[in-house]
Amino acid sequence: MRAMTSLHRAVLRLTHGRVGASLGSMRVIELVTRGRKSGAERRAILTVPIVETSPGGDVLVVVASRGGDDQPPAWYLNLVAEPRVVVADAGGEPRPYRARTATEAERARLWPRVTTAYCGYAEYQRKTRRVIPLVLLEPAEPS
Repeated sequence: MRAMTSLHRAVLRLTHGRVGASLGSMRVIELVTRGRKSGAERRAILTVPIVETSPGGDVLVVVASRGGDDQPPAWYLNLVAEPRVVVADAGGEPRPYRARTATEAERARLWPRVTTAYCGYAEYQRKTRRVIPLVLLEPAEPS
């Protein structure tokens, strides 16, 4: 998985986002978090199955699935510890966002749309005992 992510990141950079900016109908973003233990910058390439429109700007919805593993992805644990993150669209300028886990009600409303965008997420949920969190990335003012 790390090798594929590194390759995807390299393709995005080399082509300035012209190749690899989407996966099917989903946008691809690079999420930058701060390591909860190390404090070091951590980067993850993620898909955005749905985008919610809000008065403050587009809210990106990402899925902390880790392919249906029983453990959540490290990027999720990092943003829970420090919700100030940076997001860059493929080839785009990085912008500040605030991350938060969707409430139960929000997840209930959004999950059907997420699984419609990519049915693999439903399979991931069946594989694990944990409830796979949805993360809302909301535009933030630069700090």
